[in-house]
Amino acid sequence: MAQIKIYGVREQLNPVKEQLSEVIHSCVVDAFELPADKKFHRFFPMSREDFRFPDGRTDRYTVIEISLFEGRTVEAKKQLIRLLFERIQHTLHISSQDVEITIFETPQHNWGIRGLPGDELALGYKVNI
Repeated sequence: MAQIKIYGVREQLNPVKEQLSEVIHSCVVDAFELPADKKFHRFFPMSREDFRFPDGRTDRYTVIEISLFEGRTVEAKKQLIRLLFERIQHTLHISSQDVEITIFETPQHNWGIRGLPGDELALGYKVNI
């Protein structure tokens, strides 16, 4: 399970939402071996005045927050981060300087999905990768 939130300046994020979603999803599928139909993305386009970021970033600055069941190895998470930087830059021409990624892991029992605690779900895919 991966829930993904993407934040950016409205005028920059809205035109690339669909393509960015596809890129992010391809990275999660490749790094974590998630099934292709497990895609949960939320976009938060913001006005420039409400989205503060440090000097040295452009209006294409994008924040990606990924919430996961715990269990992936450090190497799998680093692979995801590498793939995201590489594919976002290659496909959307958004510099790695303008992308920040945070991974949040929580135990499966802290999730509620389809009426059950996450640790009681039959997932059909591996979490410990």
